Amino acid sequence: MSTITDTARERMLRAKDASRQVGLLGDTEKAGALRGIASAIEAATAEVVAANAEDLERGRSEGLSTGLLDRLTLDTGRVQALAEAVREVADLPDPVGRVLDERVLPNGVRLQKVSVPFGVVGAIYEARPNVTVDIAALALRSGNAVVLRGGTAALETNAALVRVMRGALADAGIDPEAIQTIDDFGRDGARELMQARGLVDVLVPRGSATLIETVVTESSVPVIETGAGVVHIVLDTSAPLEWARDIVVNAKAQRPSVCNAVETVLVLREGAARLIPPVAAALHDAGVTIHGDDEVRQLVPDAVAVTEEEWGTEHMSLDLSMRVVDDLDAALAHIRSYSTQHTEAIITDDAQRAERFLAEVDAAVVLVNASTRFTDGGEFGFGAEVGISTQKLHARGPMGLPELTSTKWLGRGAGQTRA
Repeated sequence: MSTITDTARERMLRAKDASRQVGLLGDTEKAGALRGIASAIEAATAEVVAANAEDLERGRSEGLSTGLLDRLTLDTGRVQALAEAVREVADLPDPVGRVLDERVLPNGVRLQKVSVPFGVVGAIYEARPNVTVDIAALALRSGNAVVLRGGTAALETNAALVRVMRGALADAGIDPEAIQTIDDFGRDGARELMQARGLVDVLVPRGSATLIETVVTESSVPVIETGAGVVHIVLDTSAPLEWARDIVVNAKAQRPSVCNAVETVLVLREGAARLIPPVAAALHDAGVTIHGDDEVRQLVPDAVAVTEEEWGTEHMSLDLSMRVVDDLDAALAHIRSYSTQHTEAIITDDAQRAERFLAEVDAAVVLVNASTRFTDGGEFGFGAEVGISTQKLHARGPMGLPELTSTKWLGRGAGQTRA
């Protein structure tokens, strides 16, 4: 089922209307609808992959970076993974209707604070067709309608996925207008979405730092900011070599285009000679180019000179910045200067330094002796994720179903009046 050709505002109005039905659906109905969507996506694998091939061909001709092309790509395996992610969301507990607080006033009025859907969730993102499915699934499971702006890079892929999901909703007897795309309105549609206060209840941007900053500064709709990932790993003097090597390689090379991939490794000077050469060799074997300071380059002959700008760069590629620092204080100072407060990690065998790092680093996720790739809704057990929030209001860190709900108070009385 395709969307009706009209205006972006009219689509958002229909999403608002549909949100009332979706918000009243029960647990079984929402879970069943998502399982239907998962099956429909699987059945449409060939259609989705063919649409994606068009986007990839156009992206290559327009010079999209390797990282963006990786994020854009959907093959048969990734389409299957999308369907499985939807099923995982369907199996999660219903986040709506949870009693978060309750009390009885002295006059006998009974109060309950319960979780309720936002209403309409908007999303602006780029070259990430998985987000089309993830956010739609999470929105529906939490009783919300969704308006999607996925960007021109994934235009054909997103259109195919939205058609499939809307058709599955219709088959389940749910208003398909609960899933809307405004991709065909281009940047004008994105601007309308950012100014749709009253129609869209919350807006989530996912993408480059530039995109996120644009949405945050130009939107009149409340925004949950999902920040860029300038992610650090600190190698303490006491870091076990095997852990340091394996974690850094995993954090950089497993999937370099994602926001939880490490971008900078900071090595304490006393451990530099022991740790840097073997870690650098393992990175080299994984195809990683090290951008190092003078001390790193003395230990790693094939490292290239790092620039000041690169300390604040989210490479999204097989490039890694590396620096030798005097001590933990200097590492913490570097992180304060360049962190986007996404994910920070330390590899150490010193419990006191580990606890200090956990306490002093200001980020959505802070890890000790584990890969930064664990910052993910699926890894945290949330199913698919809306994004990694780097702000401090409403939600922070990987956002799952509870973060797509708000609250309201219910009061039950028996004729009481206020004195």
